[in-house]
Amino acid sequence: MGTITDVPGIRVGQVHKDSGGWLTGVTVVLPPPGCVGSVEVQGGGPATHETDALDPTTLVRAVDAVVLTGGSAYGLASAAGAQRWCEENGRGFAVPGGVVPIVPAAAIFDLGRGGDFKARPTPDMGYAATAAAAAQKEGHVVERGNVGAGTGALIGRGQYKGGVGTASVTLENGVVVGALAIVNALGLPFDQTKPGFPAPIKAAATTNTTLAVVATNAVLDAAECKRTAAASHAGIARALNPSHTLADGDTVFCLATGAVALDRSDEAARQVSLITLQSAAADVVRLAILDGVASAAGVSTPAGEYGAYRPA
Repeated sequence: MGTITDVPGIRVGQVHKDSGGWLTGVTVVLPPPGCVGSVEVQGGGPATHETDALDPTTLVRAVDAVVLTGGSAYGLASAAGAQRWCEENGRGFAVPGGVVPIVPAAAIFDLGRGGDFKARPTPDMGYAATAAAAAQKEGHVVERGNVGAGTGALIGRGQYKGGVGTASVTLENGVVVGALAIVNALGLPFDQTKPGFPAPIKAAATTNTTLAVVATNAVLDAAECKRTAAASHAGIARALNPSHTLADGDTVFCLATGAVALDRSDEAARQVSLITLQSAAADVVRLAILDGVASAAGVSTPAGEYGAYRPA
């Protein structure tokens, strides 16, 4: 389908509010149990939770859920709701007496865009989005545009609508690489030859962020997930100009479900396998971002294409 849920076992749940002063929401990517993960933060203004736990040198390897949320740092409270759902369902790092769910999160800045600065995602919204993800069927359709964490998203210094986008690719070796992006960028897509591309904007910079989750069915360790997340940031830079600014909190998570082994028969084969996968990851992030722009504009287009911008 060209979505992150083409990776077997990956599910997405989204909740949002868009009335009564609200214009924000939560998107949760729920992987299968035991999924390995890591993260790379390259933006200058990130709002994140539990990202240090995903460093390859730390104790944990598995990620139980990834929360993408509106509400800036306040919205990170929604991760507590996702964590509560995981605990209730026995998902987490085993400790005496129970489990501690590993639920990293990252937020975009959308405070006050619905009219009420204090209307931001809550733990209950995080719980609801996680439950919604768990209730989805294998390979389900992912809703895109102004939904979930992309409900209040803007691009181009706040002049145009951003939103949720997704894409995937299947490699010749059976490895599937998918991405989901929340596009709330200061920048705009590079290709100014496209019909509908706006004139240059001379507005003041605002607080922004592009978030992405890359998922694959390949067998990767935590260090390889870290490198894949880092490589995937090239997709942000290819899709948006400028990117990774002081006003963007650009963050990419990588999840590996471990269903398909890469060719590691010798060192050359290992390198080629990883480089191929990581190149694909960068490209699906680029496509997911452009899909988010198109979906927010209300345009149905092939992967990698986008239409006229919708003013905010």
